[in-house]
Amino acid sequence: MAVWLSSCGRQTDGRQEGGDTVTFRYSSLLTVVRYDGYTVATIRNPWKEGRVLHTYVLVPRHHPLPQVLPEGTLIRTPIQRACVFTTVHCSLFTSLGVENRIVGVADLKYIKIPAIHQRVSAGEIVDCGNGLSPVVEKMMELKPEVILLSPFENSGGYGKVEELDVPLVECAEYMETSPLARAEWMRFYGMLLGEERQTDSLFAVVDSCYQSLKLRAQEAGKGRSVLIDKMVGSVWYVPGGQSTIGQMIQDAGGRYPWAGDTHSGSLSLPFETVLERGADSEVWLYRYSSDHTMSLQELLNEYTGYRQLSAFSRRQVYGCNVERSLFYEQTPFRPDYLLSDFIRICHPDLPNLPPLRYYELLQ
Repeated sequence: MAVWLSSCGRQTDGRQEGGDTVTFRYSSLLTVVRYDGYTVATIRNPWKEGRVLHTYVLVPRHHPLPQVLPEGTLIRTPIQRACVFTTVHCSLFTSLGVENRIVGVADLKYIKIPAIHQRVSAGEIVDCGNGLSPVVEKMMELKPEVILLSPFENSGGYGKVEELDVPLVECAEYMETSPLARAEWMRFYGMLLGEERQTDSLFAVVDSCYQSLKLRAQEAGKGRSVLIDKMVGSVWYVPGGQSTIGQMIQDAGGRYPWAGDTHSGSLSLPFETVLERGADSEVWLYRYSSDHTMSLQELLNEYTGYRQLSAFSRRQVYGCNVERSLFYEQTPFRPDYLLSDFIRICHPDLPNLPPLRYYELLQ
């Protein structure tokens, strides 16, 4: 059972000596130190420089609690019962073969993982409602050991969920500044789940595949110029040059109009600004959500200005239907899959690449 240290009656001590720091090659937010009898995982606050978002103290469940522990949220590992609020983490549990440890989910309509829906239908997983305001009474009955959810800047906390006295695992990997840094968080989740060997091995594969693909793209030279995403309402959210998507386009050898930009998030731009800088891009990639595959005509019906884009007139538009692909479920922890798509699109003549996994050429 996972509990807060403040309620367990154990002595806490902020001083720690003699620990062994676990090496993370890419992550800038995670620090993990092993001590005799427990492990301390610290998440740096990505929005407040020099501040800590959360500290976790992991103690194997078959070990007695040490008499002196550092301050932090105590979690007994491996976790056996978890409520998971995000589709990407449900996907990770499934890929690790531990989906049976998920006892509750939120925002089920956004989780496109058949195994999860089957377990919900069978009554093995409970749908706890909206992630922003879940049915806490259902969650209490489930007796979860942890709740996995995504933190947001200035969110104001987690409402009634915080009253459950259940450790909240704040899944902040989406704030990492590189694709591999984000994927490396699987090693932290492996520690929580008692699957360290498996996640360390899986991440080594991801890292190796990503680096091999990146090298192949570099050897192929500069690829096609790329425009990303599309209008949402009156603005176009363009990935910043230091965003994970922006970096991956460059790793794929693509020429990205905002490559020199220093933002790690998205830029909110009017169409005229995008047109000025990206009108001549040779290929256009965008994501959408639909029950069918979009056509070029449907895209034009959304916004007639698209006709001015070179990629549109040359019919070099690739769409990723997030309803029919596992883009959001897979790519955070398998960025090598997405990089492969980008390379195939940026270097259409490069041989022996896997078929496109997420994007397809619009007709």
